[in-house]
Amino acid sequence: MKLATYKDGSRDGQLVVVSRDLRTAHYATGIAHRLQQVLDDWAFYAPQLQDLYDALNADRARYVFDFNPEQCMAPLPRAYQWLDGSAYLNHVELVRKARGAEVPAAFKLDPLIYQGGSDDFIGPCDDIRVASEAMGIDFESEIAVITGDVKMGTSPEDALDAIRLVMLANDVSLRNLVPAELEKGFGFVQSKPATAFSPVAVTLDELGDAWRGGRVHLTLQTTWNGRKVGMCEAGPDMSFHFGQLMAHVAKTRNLRAGTVVGSGTVSNGGVEKHGRMDWPKGYGCIAEKRSMEMLQNGKTTTEFMQFGDSIRIEMKGKDGQSLCGAIDQNVVSLHEARADAQRESDAAAELDAEGAAGAEDGGR
Repeated sequence: MKLATYKDGSRDGQLVVVSRDLRTAHYATGIAHRLQQVLDDWAFYAPQLQDLYDALNADRARYVFDFNPEQCMAPLPRAYQWLDGSAYLNHVELVRKARGAEVPAAFKLDPLIYQGGSDDFIGPCDDIRVASEAMGIDFESEIAVITGDVKMGTSPEDALDAIRLVMLANDVSLRNLVPAELEKGFGFVQSKPATAFSPVAVTLDELGDAWRGGRVHLTLQTTWNGRKVGMCEAGPDMSFHFGQLMAHVAKTRNLRAGTVVGSGTVSNGGVEKHGRMDWPKGYGCIAEKRSMEMLQNGKTTTEFMQFGDSIRIEMKGKDGQSLCGAIDQNVVSLHEARADAQRESDAAAELDAEGAAGAEDGGR
């Protein structure tokens, strides 16, 4: 089944069931109000939601409306935990090689994972708001899973059984803030603003045989400013599958239902042509593109994102239909966005004042 969360003015939104073709939806109010509620008691709620999903796809649901991704929050608008890995070692190797560094042997045995902010995820069509272009604004095209409860010490194979939903992520990075943070030895904070997720999260059965070995064997498409820059295969080059990522972080603690685990930037290796490396699948983040240029030409020519840029991230199933809907965002100035919001607020207040004055005059 496919689930989304609609904006309703609250922090956690309203759970909706979405049709397989992403054209229609139905509020899940009669079953559950929020996705976290469902995750906390999956065995009870999931069958009821599945019945509604089946009815929706068979045109038997009663209160159907057109699905609009722009009305979506992240499927899980705030989570107990957001753990993002770097499961595609090609990405790590490429970025390190460009600056003349080797990948430590331990990286091939133990996953790289950091804990990001999970209290303020943003929706698939929400703006990426940044204070300054000088921060080095970058997108990261990823896959993420939402888990049920995972017990401490769980094996990678058993951890896979706890995956409830799959979605896409744009783990926005501010690259120019990264070095100073890493020098402190405590990891990312300011360099990782709010993460955006696809409009819809899907159960594993929606993937069919594309879900194998704890990996999604489909193409992740990345389009920057209307130009397709990445057609990366998510399955073959994922060095650590999702069960391994989950088991790694559950080695010394429990994971509670509603934990979100990311794959890291989906990345494919290059091939050598005429003595030069080529990356026919493109890239899932600008840092990779810049690393490719450095290795090919000894310098970079691609700049990070600017205000007004757009980014679209989407994955299609083997039937050619969008699996989770698209992340489709614009980059905007935080200060200009706040100014626009203030102007809208002032205009609304002025209209209210004029309406109140008119009502008072009319009553005299």
